[in-house]
Amino acid sequence: MVPEDSAQQAAAAAAEPPAVSEVDSFRRQVDDLASKTDVLEKRVNDVVGFYDGKKHGSGGRRASGSSRYAVNGARDSHCKGMPDLMRQLAGIIRQITSHEWSAPFLQPVDVVGLQLDDYHKIITKPMDFSTIQNKMEGKDGTKYKSVREIYSDVRLIFNNAMTYNDEHHDVHIMAKLLLDKFEEKWLQLLPKVENEERKHVEPNDAPTTDTSPEDAIAKLAKDTDDELNEINRQLEELRNMVVQRCKKMTTDEKRKLGAGLCHLTPEDLSKALELVAQDNPDFQTTAEEVHLDMDAQSETTLWRLKFFVREALERQANTAAAPGKTDENAKRKRDIYNALAKTASKRIRR
Repeated sequence: MVPEDSAQQAAAAAAEPPAVSEVDSFRRQVDDLASKTDVLEKRVNDVVGFYDGKKHGSGGRRASGSSRYAVNGARDSHCKGMPDLMRQLAGIIRQITSHEWSAPFLQPVDVVGLQLDDYHKIITKPMDFSTIQNKMEGKDGTKYKSVREIYSDVRLIFNNAMTYNDEHHDVHIMAKLLLDKFEEKWLQLLPKVENEERKHVEPNDAPTTDTSPEDAIAKLAKDTDDELNEINRQLEELRNMVVQRCKKMTTDEKRKLGAGLCHLTPEDLSKALELVAQDNPDFQTTAEEVHLDMDAQSETTLWRLKFFVREALERQANTAAAPGKTDENAKRKRDIYNALAKTASKRIRR
């Protein structure tokens, strides 16, 4: 275990942050991606739970007996059309807007009153529930054509809040909880939405078929996979942007980085070496003795190492200061990083 003060000093030496405005911008983008990943993780759990339920013979229900997808009684064989779906979705929205945490999202953000000078630079498409309500009633001359448009705008409300506010901010936390609740309700409505959409696509004389819960879940799984791929693409672009804005590392900075690597735990050191191997396929991470030539590494590798070492040492210092207290968000990001690192490692070996 590295002493607290030693780890903190090493962390400070390992990285010198760029301008505050740039750091805040990058942090917001990372938080936004993390929030989207949280939502997608929940969807993945729903899909896994559905198939686990089928495996245990519960017809798609979870083993505990609760079901998010099972419909009471037989499925309605005669859909009542989009207006009925609109009414059902409106009922879901009323449940969300009745929640004690819904107040910040009911009206447009008071940018002037709250002195949020940068709000419209970060949020390009503001949204709130009063705007959704007006559009559902056609008060502004425009009206939703489908329930999916309403669904997208409700998600936009909460995603905007999570993008603009730091993950520890009350509004971010409230938005995340309400988004989770809304997604749960939407999943219950999704099979009916699929059925009605299919009716509108097929010719009038063609026989219509109901979309089963299995088909709806399969589509949800595919859509989730597509969104995860998009997040990976955005993450790679963001990583490249950060590296491009970093100045060339000096000899002294490389020396401090090397010193920081020496303070890492064995587990974190292995992850750091995996980072090096991603840009250097010939680099042997499993050898008994590893020689890392800092001068031979690309600027991309050096800066990625620098950020990783800083975070790892800060985490060690925090653990030493308050043993037993674990930051769940940091743990989650480490888990995501571990998965990405393993994937990269497999690509390297191929």
